[in-house]
Amino acid sequence: MEQFAKPEKVPIVTFEKGQRKDDVAAEYRKKFSAPEGVLFIGKAQEKTSVFGTERRRNEQTGATYPWLVRSTAMVNHFYVYCMDRDFGPFFLKFCTYFPYNAKLCLNGHAYVKQQLTNRGIGYEALDNGILSCDDPKRVQALCDGLSGEKIDGLLRKWFRKLPHPFTGKDRQAGYRYRISILQAEFSLTQVLDRPLTGRVFFEEVIRENLDIGRPSQVQLIFDRRVSRRTPGKFRTRVITDGVVPSLHFDYKNSRIKQYHKEGRALRTETTIDNTRDFGIGKLLKNLPELRQAGFQANRRLLDVQLYPTIVRLAKTRLRRWPVPSM
Repeated sequence: MEQFAKPEKVPIVTFEKGQRKDDVAAEYRKKFSAPEGVLFIGKAQEKTSVFGTERRRNEQTGATYPWLVRSTAMVNHFYVYCMDRDFGPFFLKFCTYFPYNAKLCLNGHAYVKQQLTNRGIGYEALDNGILSCDDPKRVQALCDGLSGEKIDGLLRKWFRKLPHPFTGKDRQAGYRYRISILQAEFSLTQVLDRPLTGRVFFEEVIRENLDIGRPSQVQLIFDRRVSRRTPGKFRTRVITDGVVPSLHFDYKNSRIKQYHKEGRALRTETTIDNTRDFGIGKLLKNLPELRQAGFQANRRLLDVQLYPTIVRLAKTRLRRWPVPSM
C-alpha cells in the first residue's frame, strides 16, 4: 500500500482511537475534485478472525506437525477510500494477515445520486436519500438497476488499479476474491409534504406499536415462523438520539429501524446481518432474493402499523373537534 501511495501522491492516514472514519472521509471528499480516484488510505489496528498454526503430535509416531486453527489477533487493516464516476464514494478494507479478508462497502443512495448527476437530472438530496427529483420514475428505475453484476464489476475494476494480497500468479492458480453479503440494508423513504404533521404521526406510531416486537407480530413482519426454538430476542426498542426518537424491531440477526428523517420523511429500513435468517445464501448472486425479503419486510411492517395508528388519529380528531349545537 505504501509503495502504491507514494508515486500516486495518495495520503496515508493513521486512524486514532475513537476517531470516526466517516468524518475523516467526509473531509477528504470536500477537497476532492476529480471524477474518480483514491481519496486517501487509512490504517488501523483492529481485532479480527485469523488462521494460525499450532504444534500437534502424532500419538503413534511421536512426530510433531503444524495444524491450522482459527484464532483472533490485533493486525493492521488498510482502508482505501475511493470515488468512482458511476458509484460515487465507497471504500475497500484489506486485512494484512492470512487469510487476507477484504470488505467492500458502498451506498446505494450514493450510487443513485451519482447516476442522476451524470445524467443531468435535477434532484434535492436528503442526508442518505432523495427528497425530490425532476424525474421520479427514472430514480426508481436507477434504484432497481443496482444489481449484483454491477457491484461485482465495481470490485473488479478497482482491483485492477489497487494493490491487493493476491498476485497475478495467485489468481492464475485460482485464488480470487468472491463477494458474499456481510450486511445489507433496504430502506423505504416516504417524504412528507407537511413535516410537522409527520412528526405527530410518527409519535403516534411509536405509542401504538410498543408491543409489536412480540413473536406473533415479528413473524408477520419478517414472514418467518417463530417457535420456542427460534434463536434471538424479539422486542421493540425506542431509542432517542438528541430529540429524535427511533423505533427498532429485532428478529434473529436482522432488525427494522423506523425514524423521522431530518424532519421531512418517514424512513423504514431493514438491516440483514445474516442472509441465512431468511434461508438465503450469502453469495452476491442471491442479492435479488434478499432485496425482495428486505423490501417486503418494510411494507409488512407498515401494513401491521396502519390500522391501529389510523384508529388512534381518528379518535384524537373526533375529541378535538367539537360537535356544533343544534
